Amino acid sequence: MTESAARLRGIEARIAASSLSAGRVVSDVTLIAVSKTYPAESIQPLLEAGQRVFGENRVQEAIAKWPALRDHYRDIQLHLIGPLQSNKVREAVACFDVIHTLDRESLAQALQREIARIGRKPELFVQVNTGLEPQKSGIAPVDAQAFVRTCLETYQLPVVGLMCLPPEDEEPAVHFALLARLARDCGLAKLSMGMSGDFETAIAFGATHVRIGSAIFGPRPAA
Repeated sequence: MTESAARLRGIEARIAASSLSAGRVVSDVTLIAVSKTYPAESIQPLLEAGQRVFGENRVQEAIAKWPALRDHYRDIQLHLIGPLQSNKVREAVACFDVIHTLDRESLAQALQREIARIGRKPELFVQVNTGLEPQKSGIAPVDAQAFVRTCLETYQLPVVGLMCLPPEDEEPAVHFALLARLARDCGLAKLSMGMSGDFETAIAFGATHVRIGSAIFGPRPAA
């Protein structure tokens, strides 16, 4: 077993333990292995170990890296977890199965047009800026319910949940609790929250998708 595959098994065990501790069904938590910046040769051992759900930050990187891997592993599910520019919507809808960063009405409009054009419907998460950080994308919490309603009713988009990135210097549990409450208010079942350092806390607050990179892959390649 490779080092990354061994780390994957360790993370899976921690997810299972956290789920059971929270009184949840283990299968209700999806592990997204965040493969951004890692080359295909680093991903291959995880595919061989059975991991099929991966996350990328950039559309162009995903387009360059994943088609060849998907030729051999047809059941891969690819998630976009980084910001999506409107001029990349066509490629994103074609490439990704799930997009976690719907954060503005102009992007909702662009997604509606492209989904209608090609008939492919990736699941969508609305990104909420729970910390109201000016450097981060996302809908303000106070606007989340109205924005979700607009996406669902006006644009007929397949919005399934909410996503957040808590501030690095604040207790993540506060933000996870807020996101869970907002999701309930919006009638959404899925929560994309929790990364390598806090995913166990996120699971306790109802995370359905946790995004874990370096804890599985190891140190990121130098830029």
